Amino acid sequence: MQHLLLLHGAIGAKEQFDTLVQQLEGKFTMHTMNFSGHGGTVMPGSFSIKGFAKDVADFLAAKNLQSINIFGYSMGGYVALYLAKEHPQLVDRIFTLATKFEWTPDIAAKETRMLDPDKIAEKIPAFANTLEKRHYPNDWKTVMTATAEMMINMGNENPLPGDFKDIGIPVRISIGDSDAMVTLEETIAVYRQLPNASLMVFPGTHHPIEKVDVTVLAIALENFFKL
Repeated sequence: MQHLLLLHGAIGAKEQFDTLVQQLEGKFTMHTMNFSGHGGTVMPGSFSIKGFAKDVADFLAAKNLQSINIFGYSMGGYVALYLAKEHPQLVDRIFTLATKFEWTPDIAAKETRMLDPDKIAEKIPAFANTLEKRHYPNDWKTVMTATAEMMINMGNENPLPGDFKDIGIPVRISIGDSDAMVTLEETIAVYRQLPNASLMVFPGTHHPIEKVDVTVLAIALENFFKL
């Protein structure tokens, strides 16, 4: 049975994939993991795509897996592609959803304005409570601040600046047509750079993973990874 690893997004955690794992069990050997500092794991000195890619490589080594299929949601998709570029032997196929590829100082500034812990605690207390539980015993505000700092760094120096042409494994790039964070244009631009890619658009789908139709996603993943 093929192995499939699910990678979460920024300020996320592996628990967000519980329902998706249930739908895919029996079809794949399922794996989930938390990036450093997420889901209560030890906080690193700073967040970075390179550091999160190392988390994945270390996870595979600990599981004695020489290579694996990866589904990456949002930041998880970026990490998967970075890993495939730097260590192509570790990744068989990649399916990304809602991954933001275009990073500039202006884009990073815009995105980080939505990552103000104090404002979230004041205006969206239910979300703040979710994050507190998700990242305990870490302080969710620290996780969010570190994420914002990483985004600023990505805006100043994109970790994958036009290097997608060097990723030769099969990749399916996908986006929801109602995604307010990721544009269809940037998604298509990356799809066209990848030499062995396909493109998928999920209708009526917004950015948050909680708003994705899990059954539809599970079918899409099974169809792609079992080609």
